[in-house]
Amino acid sequence: MHTVAVLALDGVIPFDLSVPVDAFGWARLPDGRAPYRVRVCSVREEVSAGAFTVRAPYGLDALAEADTIILPGVADPPEVLPPGVAEALCAAAANGTRIASICVGAFLFAATGLLDGLRATTHWIAAADLAERHPEVTVDPNVLYVDNGQFLTSAGAAAAMDVCLHMIRRDFGSAVAAHAARMSVMPLEREGGQAQFIVHDLPPAPAGAALEPLLRWLEDHCDRDLTLEEIAVRAGVSTRTLNRRFREQAGTTPLQWLHRARVRRAQYLLETTAHTVDRIAVQAGFGSPTAFRERFRRVVGTSPQAYRRAFRAGV
Repeated sequence: MHTVAVLALDGVIPFDLSVPVDAFGWARLPDGRAPYRVRVCSVREEVSAGAFTVRAPYGLDALAEADTIILPGVADPPEVLPPGVAEALCAAAANGTRIASICVGAFLFAATGLLDGLRATTHWIAAADLAERHPEVTVDPNVLYVDNGQFLTSAGAAAAMDVCLHMIRRDFGSAVAAHAARMSVMPLEREGGQAQFIVHDLPPAPAGAALEPLLRWLEDHCDRDLTLEEIAVRAGVSTRTLNRRFREQAGTTPLQWLHRARVRRAQYLLETTAHTVDRIAVQAGFGSPTAFRERFRRVVGTSPQAYRRAFRAGV
């Protein structure tokens, strides 16, 4: 039987803790046997989990006996791990134990040094902080999970189920993983990555900057087939000056800013209207439905239709 140790530290996020316990607990082999033994362990016997306290039956020594270790997120990831935690995780890793983190559990994982030189992910809203704290780790905020073989990281709380199902499928095949997915009322695989959940804000100009009126005008007229020359005429400057001002004040080029505004408008129309994708391509200012689909997938990480299914109320 495969032993899964879920390491709960003070401030553990309840959902992050419960998902692996449930996902691995629901898995069943074709003959009905449970393939996993799940153990919750910690530094102390009782662990704070926000509104309640969790009792951890096992200590850090259980990590040495585990085949897989799960690191759930904590409300406030510490810069330094509690005494003995990093040593126990590194010792388990040296013995070949698989380790996976959930959401901001990636901060705990990165603090061990085990992710140095590897690609990893976390919740998109915390990705920049993770990259700043641990520059040795290549942080990808656009995916649901990253599988480096022995080490795995996942995005937000729902992505915990994605990575758990992925590990079950690796261990025991698609049929066992599909059963666990059905018990969780989850698809075995979700279309698209984490990018579709990110709020793609338009790069702003500093308050009072000369570009502010132009940016408002561009957002209102992004459905038009605007050229760089037309935008420069509207701004009353040369194209060279326009490009320079955009880079200085918005950190991007005029056309890149315009493309972002069009994607934003398309997202709004997909969420709030029943218009066809072809019609939205025109309303958002894309040259053709094909160009719209390609640009949308590149920025958002999924197709317009899949985005609509996920985010339009009443569908």
